[in-house]
Amino acid sequence: MPAQSVVFLHGSPGSSRMWDALIGPAINAVGHAYAPTMPGCGNVPVPTGFGCFVSPSFLPTIDNYARWLGERLDQQRIDRAHLVMHGFGGPVGLTWGAAHPTRIASLTCINTGVLTNYHWHALARIWRKRGIGEALNVVITQQSFELLTRYSQPRPLPRSTVDQLFQDFPLAARRNALALYRATNEDLLARFADIYCKVDPPTLVLWGAHDPYFPPRQAHWQNRAFPSAQIIVLDNSGHWPHLDDSHTVQQHLVPFLKKATSNAQQIQ
Repeated sequence: MPAQSVVFLHGSPGSSRMWDALIGPAINAVGHAYAPTMPGCGNVPVPTGFGCFVSPSFLPTIDNYARWLGERLDQQRIDRAHLVMHGFGGPVGLTWGAAHPTRIASLTCINTGVLTNYHWHALARIWRKRGIGEALNVVITQQSFELLTRYSQPRPLPRSTVDQLFQDFPLAARRNALALYRATNEDLLARFADIYCKVDPPTLVLWGAHDPYFPPRQAHWQNRAFPSAQIIVLDNSGHWPHLDDSHTVQQHLVPFLKKATSNAQQIQ
């Protein structure tokens, strides 16, 4: 099994399928890639003892997802991880990495990172309201979901991509996401800024300039946690650069991974 691996962490909605275009190039760059679908996302059920359906008092949290990630990496015998994260995958990967800094080979943050002075976007604020969030979950249709994916996108996502995202967001996944949003504080990752600033792992930040959920100013603030980060704002992308322009993301990601892999091997 690999000592190093690229580990892809999707956001919500999402599944491992959102990384299909990047897995092959990542394998060519590093030698191995691992893209799990997180419990409660896509059509992967929440395992016993983990999520919101087992006990009303035990909600899915970022800390629980980080522990789950650590267990998966140990099972895969991945000693050092090149984390490639999007959306909620960022808090999961960065929480695990803060507890295991020596196991971080590199970080790639796609519209995610250590957010500072962040406030929930309007949709999240509505969704987090008791009763209203549950009602919205029930009435989401494929047509309304497609409209949401178009919001602030300079170019629409491919229809096949929207269809896949909708398939990855059945009612059970929506309920799990709602519980995760309500269990997550806006400033959750601020506690890790000092840790990462000291470690300063190789970091690539890719951010869609038109993201309505995570403002692009957050991209420029990532140097507060990652002083040596390479920061690239993608002018023609929205919230899903790896889906609306996977070719450009690949052009930045592959050389970064090759360099980080080479540097890690020299250190060893």
